[in-house]
Amino acid sequence: MVDLLTTVGIVVVVIVAAAVLIFNGLIGKRNRVQDAWAQIDVQLKRRYDLIPNLVETVKGYMKYEKSVLTQITQLRSSIVSGSVQDKAQANNMLSGALKSLFAVAENYPDLKASQTYQNLQTELENTENKISFVRTSYNDYVLDYNNAIQQFPGNILAGPMGFKRMDFFQAPEEETGAIKVDLTSDNSGTGSAPTAPGSKAQKKQ
Repeated sequence: MVDLLTTVGIVVVVIVAAAVLIFNGLIGKRNRVQDAWAQIDVQLKRRYDLIPNLVETVKGYMKYEKSVLTQITQLRSSIVSGSVQDKAQANNMLSGALKSLFAVAENYPDLKASQTYQNLQTELENTENKISFVRTSYNDYVLDYNNAIQQFPGNILAGPMGFKRMDFFQAPEEETGAIKVDLTSDNSGTGSAPTAPGSKAQKKQ
């Protein structure tokens, strides 16, 4: 009888110890995800703060490009509110709008020569690069965490203890899409070089 109680006691202790280890492991993984997200959030807010200065700087030069500036202003508020997916989508759309703005700026030599504009463009591009860098770390941590709560034995404790699946911070489609190779021949019979999706080289002339 004593041996049975001892065995049962040992089994209970082992189960409790295993549960504690699993729980602490899940907490650690979740904290890493949250820390990585905080780094993304910092960069999103930095971009949020830079945009008004950019808009004011280019207003005086781009008198006929109001639609671009309006779009950027509207998208600005979306990058600091909503869910991870909402912020990711807004960030990606804002990146596209800023690229359009910088492209349009090429038509304004005086604007391009402005030191204020150059500084803002550099800061926004640096912020974009930092977002891209920390996004990779964040998504790696999310993958590790999601695997932990979905695989055995973590899945046994995850639900009852409130561990829920987290969303990835998705990159724009043009960054994640597979490279397409166009092997069709042109008029001279020469095949074209590999091109990225949506590039001009893929469009028929």
